[in-house]
Amino acid sequence: MRVLLVPNTANPRAVSAVQELSVWCAGRGIEFILETDDAREVGMVDRGVTASEIGDIALAVALGGDGTILKAVHLLGDVEVPLLGVKYGRLGFLSGSRPETMREAIESALSGEARIERRATLTAKVVMDGRTVGRYRALNEVVLSRGASGRVVVLDVSIDGVHLERLRADGLIVATATGSTAYALSAGGPVISPSFAGMAVVPIAPHTLQARALLTDPSEAVEITLPEPARSDACIVVDGDAKPCRQAIESVTVSRSDHDVLLVKHDGYAFYHTVSTEFFGG
Repeated sequence: MRVLLVPNTANPRAVSAVQELSVWCAGRGIEFILETDDAREVGMVDRGVTASEIGDIALAVALGGDGTILKAVHLLGDVEVPLLGVKYGRLGFLSGSRPETMREAIESALSGEARIERRATLTAKVVMDGRTVGRYRALNEVVLSRGASGRVVVLDVSIDGVHLERLRADGLIVATATGSTAYALSAGGPVISPSFAGMAVVPIAPHTLQARALLTDPSEAVEITLPEPARSDACIVVDGDAKPCRQAIESVTVSRSDHDVLLVKHDGYAFYHTVSTEFFGG
C-alpha cells in the first residue's frame, strides 16, 4: 500500500508533519512517496518520484492549505484516487482534516470508511494558429485575462454553440462550484454548493453595466473566441498557474471533465459551516 504525501514545503509545520508521518507509516507497513522536488526540500531524496512514476497509490495527502490541494490535484492528473487535505494553511475550504485528527483521517481513508466528496473538474482546450496547442485540467477555474499589454480584452462568449455576447473586460472566469469560493468570488460571482456540477461564468471588471455571472448545465461548453486584433492581448491561467502563450490565443473551450476529484472529508464540517468560518468568523 502506497501513500503520496504532498506538503507545502514553505510551511515548517507541514514539513514537520511529513517527518511525523514517515515514522507513523513505517510502523504500519505503509510505503510513502513524495514528488521529487518535495522530497529534496524535506530531506527525503530516497522517497522522491516524478509525476509519471507515482503509479498505483491508495491515497494522496496534501499538507497545507487549498493551494497545496490544487498542487496535489495537478500531480495526480486524471487518476481518481482519494485525496485528503490536512489544513496547515490559511484557507481550508477543501481540507478534510485538522492536524490533530490527521492520522485518524488517514486510517479511515485507507480502510474505505471515510466520506468521499466528488468534485467536478474542467477541461480547457486552447487553440492557436488553427491548432489545438494545449488541454488543461482545472479544479477551481480557467481564466482568460488581459496579458502584459494591460489593455482591456475583447471576448466573444458562446455557451453550447449559442453566441451570448461580445465582452470588453479585464477577462473572464469559468469556474467550478469548488472554485466559486476562489477568484470567481472576488469577481462578484456567487457561492455555489459543491454538489453543483455545472460551471459559473464570471466576467472580470466588465466595461458595461449589464454583465452578470451565469451558471451553466454540466453538459454545456463555454467557448471564448478572441477577435483578430485582440488576440495578442490575452493570456490563460489555470488554477492560478499562467500557461505559456508563444502565439496569440484564438479560442478557449471549457467543458466539464470526465474525471472528478475525490476529496476525503473526515472532520464532518458542512460546506456552509466552512463558509461561515472562513468568511464571517462564525
